[in-house]
Amino acid sequence: MAFPRLSAIVAIALAASQAARASLTKRVTCASGHVTANAACCALFPIVDKIQADLFDGGECGEEAHSALRISFHDAIGFSIYGGKGGGADGSILAFNKTETAFHANGGIDDIVDRQFPVFLETGLSAGDFIHLAAAIGTGNCPGAPRLQFMFGRPPPKAAAPDLTIPEPTDSVTKILARFADAGFSPREAVALLASHTIAAADVVDATIPGTPFDSTVGTFDSQVFLEVLLKGNLFPGNGSQSGEVLSPLHGEMRLQSDFAISQDKRTACFWQAMINNQKFMMSEFKAAMAKLQVLGQNTKKLIDCSDVVPVPKPFTAAIKFPATFSKKDVQIACPQSAFPSLATVAGPAPTVPPVPGS
Repeated sequence: MAFPRLSAIVAIALAASQAARASLTKRVTCASGHVTANAACCALFPIVDKIQADLFDGGECGEEAHSALRISFHDAIGFSIYGGKGGGADGSILAFNKTETAFHANGGIDDIVDRQFPVFLETGLSAGDFIHLAAAIGTGNCPGAPRLQFMFGRPPPKAAAPDLTIPEPTDSVTKILARFADAGFSPREAVALLASHTIAAADVVDATIPGTPFDSTVGTFDSQVFLEVLLKGNLFPGNGSQSGEVLSPLHGEMRLQSDFAISQDKRTACFWQAMINNQKFMMSEFKAAMAKLQVLGQNTKKLIDCSDVVPVPKPFTAAIKFPATFSKKDVQIACPQSAFPSLATVAGPAPTVPPVPGS
């Protein structure tokens, strides 16, 4: 006779659990017609539309998208978990731009600030919210990218971050990993954040060739950059060897000294290789590391999760390939303990990678 009673208890428990889950996922319909998990996020939907129109040409994965991602990193990384540095993801790079754009590692950031600042003033957002919302939106315009988290409600920044807190292409791997560790990131997370280079380009490493991409598929958030950094280099894309670059395998493509060093270092080489042709893994690792980066120094208990205002990126499901004329024999493997993925090669002559449009 105990079994019917037990069944009734289980049924009640299940009903309560389902009700609790329903209350947690209750949605709000905004006046605009958008649906969100929190009414406070409704104000962001027209701002997202404005940022798309004014910064990203209606939703393109171009120069402005990678610039928005770059400035979000440069803003947030000026932070230490031990204190004594900047306020992290607080927007200080925008609010105190006269100070921070003068930092050596911020070459080219002044151009990004010039484009973003007028739009920022029109939105009414705090500088931190604007920078990190714009980064999430711009990244969301790129096929293959994860849908980034956006936490809403950062207070205005109190002061500029100090100089010499941003890793540079000329830094050693030890120095780069130490800077990341000081901000609370592991070597694996540092590699994950470098997935941003799949849609990035160099403007000031060689000023004669602005907009030089780091891989041959710059408009797609794929793992091509992790492959191409490992290929044997034989040329410089511009005016000879410049500080911060090493020989590139492809015409029109730049390989950063720091990227190559990290790809070869025993502390990071296997994380690097694991990204190749592993789209879901790369997306997951990057999304998690960015979620951490974009709230550095913030009181997360006071922030509202408005991630559902961020555009949903188009998927990328194709296998990446070696560029034409390249194969496994051209790979500088630095993680011999793991099998290198089997990849096909693009047919045709060796490519020349075009610069990013709008640079």
